Amino acid sequence: MNIAFIPVRGGSKSIPLKNIKLLNGKPLVYWTALAAEQAKCIDKLLIATDSEEIKSTVLSFGFKKLEVYDRDKNNAADTSSTEDVMLEYINKSEMGNDDLFFLIQATSPMLKAEHIDGMYNEFCKNDSDSMFTGVREKQFKWIERKIHYPNPLSKDERDLVNLEPVNYDYRNRPRRQDFEGLIAENGACYINSVKNIKRDKCRLSGKITAFELPSYTLYELDEPSDWIIVEEMMKRIG
Repeated sequence: MNIAFIPVRGGSKSIPLKNIKLLNGKPLVYWTALAAEQAKCIDKLLIATDSEEIKSTVLSFGFKKLEVYDRDKNNAADTSSTEDVMLEYINKSEMGNDDLFFLIQATSPMLKAEHIDGMYNEFCKNDSDSMFTGVREKQFKWIERKIHYPNPLSKDERDLVNLEPVNYDYRNRPRRQDFEGLIAENGACYINSVKNIKRDKCRLSGKITAFELPSYTLYELDEPSDWIIVEEMMKRIG
């Protein structure tokens, strides 16, 4: 069985009740729920929430695959991880070890049904243990590293920051069209088996592969400014 799992909680601090705030006329969680509902590979759609208001809203969608899971409030706190609620549900459910768990995040409303189905087909073809959706970034990236110099240098001189390139040689700068870049997780969807999640307590494990999505799917709705950008992009893309 393939289960899509969308965790949403009522205690968002940056945007109160963010997951049911209207985005292009529909609650935010509607868009990823619709993608999972329409994806041919998904057998059941679970929305896990601690909020009665969110529960009432998602049940009003009338989706045939949808069920609501009442998540433990202990796993809906600011410090709770997504893995906490994933494992809570898995341990309480009757999912088999070979069942596939599709973690989908409501903050990625640009995800579509064809993305989920395409990802699943690629997952099966590659014989992957787990997979994530990502976007190829072609920016030249650098990392800050502290360099510690021993005495007798002054304190200001002992701890200096040095920049190092992460993904290219600045002395042999490639043309953008010849540059492969990096794959950045866009947070939209993850696939793993129940067996792996139980064993590793993580959404990704084993042989990990990526399924590339269009660049516009990189946006996640976490801050009010993201809302303005994504809403306009959705209007333009349709």
